[in-house]
Amino acid sequence: MGISMRHVEVFRAIMQSGSVTAAARLLFTSQPTVSRELARLESMTGLKLFERQGGRLIPTGQAVMLFDEVEHAYVGLERINSVAHSIRRFEHGQLSITCLPLFSQTLLPKVCKRFQQHHAGIGMSIAAQESPWLEDSLSAQRYDLGLTEGEQVPRGTRGELLFCADMVCVLPQSHPLAARPLLVMEDFHGVAFINLAGQDIYRQTLDEHFRQAGVERHTVIETTSAASVCAMVRQQLGVAIINPLTAVDESGRGVVIRPINVSIPYRVMLIKPDYRPSSSFVDAFCSSLGDEALSLAGTLDSRLEV
Repeated sequence: MGISMRHVEVFRAIMQSGSVTAAARLLFTSQPTVSRELARLESMTGLKLFERQGGRLIPTGQAVMLFDEVEHAYVGLERINSVAHSIRRFEHGQLSITCLPLFSQTLLPKVCKRFQQHHAGIGMSIAAQESPWLEDSLSAQRYDLGLTEGEQVPRGTRGELLFCADMVCVLPQSHPLAARPLLVMEDFHGVAFINLAGQDIYRQTLDEHFRQAGVERHTVIETTSAASVCAMVRQQLGVAIINPLTAVDESGRGVVIRPINVSIPYRVMLIKPDYRPSSSFVDAFCSSLGDEALSLAGTLDSRLEV
């Protein structure tokens, strides 16, 4: 019969406590049991592990060498126990997310802060990608979660609406239109305007609303990102109509936001790949996303009140 875990436990307890009686207390067993298991260990190994001196057990050189190896083994076991406990408490794991660059700058920072307050040990990787690479990587099951615009769900995934609110106008604080609680299409006639790039789907929808209203904006700058649009607005180069997430993030930095009289819904979809296993911390992160979406909706409503 080989050395069992029980033999190792008895040996370690004696090394730590210095006597059979103290080792029995540590192991919640009897003194005769400890003495018996120690004798068996010495017999199986052929080692003289202890010398008796005045009721105490003095480890031999062989015992010291064996104990060093035993401690290495116990460190490994304790590490496994610690990791298992940490996993139960969300303290270890990796969460991979992909999204449009816009979401990595506006929605996700606060979500990550909210999530980390309760699950500090979970590592997160965030890959900001533009379409169609974003949708392709989600279809390929490369990420645990994704955030996309619009209502289209990539193949091999399932989606749910996370956030929806209308596009809003962003203006310099000193702009004359900032005094109005609600802007109509005619308010923008001849006004210096900062546009998103022509291929942007929301820009195209906005163009159609202006065309139907017979309004010609004075486009002074076109740029590809809403953050860039707001930077131009802060410099008082013009006004713009952008997504509500960026607008809320930028408001109060020399920029104010106002509603417009036409509805151009901006939707954020939460995407989950069909073939990646879910986990408790993925679900917890989704819950944090939902909480932040509700908070953003409330913040948006308050910022639109003049």
